[in-house]
Amino acid sequence: MERPEPELIRQSWRTVSRNPLEHGTVLFARLFALEPSLLPLFQYSGRQFSSPEDCLSSPEFLDHIRKVMLVIDAAVTNVEDLSSLEEYLASLGKKHRAVGVRLSSFSTVGESLLYMLERCLGPAFTPATRAAWSQLYGAVVQAMSRGWDGE
Repeated sequence: MERPEPELIRQSWRTVSRNPLEHGTVLFARLFALEPSLLPLFQYSGRQFSSPEDCLSSPEFLDHIRKVMLVIDAAVTNVEDLSSLEEYLASLGKKHRAVGVRLSSFSTVGESLLYMLERCLGPAFTPATRAAWSQLYGAVVQAMSRGWDGE
């Protein structure tokens, strides 16, 4: 697999990371719009959310958004050496599998990530930037998918 273009990724992420919670919320709002069946996977203290809006405004879920944005941040920081995140990402994959996330849902997450980047960056989200992010996200999912293997 080709290595993603580090400078395009870093540059675009600098813009996003100025307000990670706002952009992370856009990502998850899009995710729930594309795949509403993911909503019930998010439960805190056994409480089901009645709507995506209900979920997106809960303090526990905002905490989840922050964590997801930190994982993306780690991938951006280590874009030239993603293998250093292998173990971490595989264990993250295991956690997601344990709560019932299907591997196939990660393609919807990828679409939602690209949507959020496009919304955030506007014209600066060039085809080359999109390609770089697709490669990076693909590599992250590949590492996380090891959490689904070998069971």
